[in-house]
Amino acid sequence: MRAIATSNISPERLSASLAFSDREDMARYVALQPQYNLVSRDTHEGARREIVQREGLACVPYFALASGFLTGKYRPGKSVENVRNLPGLAGGYADTERGVKVLDALEQVATARGVEMATVALAWLAQQPTVTAPIASARTVEQLPALLAVQDLHLSDAELQTLTAASS
Repeated sequence: MRAIATSNISPERLSASLAFSDREDMARYVALQPQYNLVSRDTHEGARREIVQREGLACVPYFALASGFLTGKYRPGKSVENVRNLPGLAGGYADTERGVKVLDALEQVATARGVEMATVALAWLAQQPTVTAPIASARTVEQLPALLAVQDLHLSDAELQTLTAASS
């Protein structure tokens, strides 16, 4: 069995493509791969997520950790030697009020649970409607445990609300 998916497609184009596939009895998308995380929510929430829900598609978001920002290593006034710490990438979030609020909420939940901030960020994403599996990458073997621990962390409604409110 073969399946097709798409990434970074507008809601209008996604709807039109699905309608065309149905009308022409052709293979249709089974998944959407958007950028989606606690600091980049408008890239999926809204029209895209509504289409994904309505059409029964899977959502497999990339940049689940916002290029490392949601691990907590990029903070205001903190210098990190890494290419991702360039303005507009992970380090760009650190200078925003929203970014600071998200990190504070992540740290609060992570500390209470005794887990890494990355694990909490991935758990929030994994528990969002339509998300099948977040995509996160590790640059080192030492980063893997925090990513793999998401399978054992289920956030409470209160924890989800805390993180969602901080990222709004």
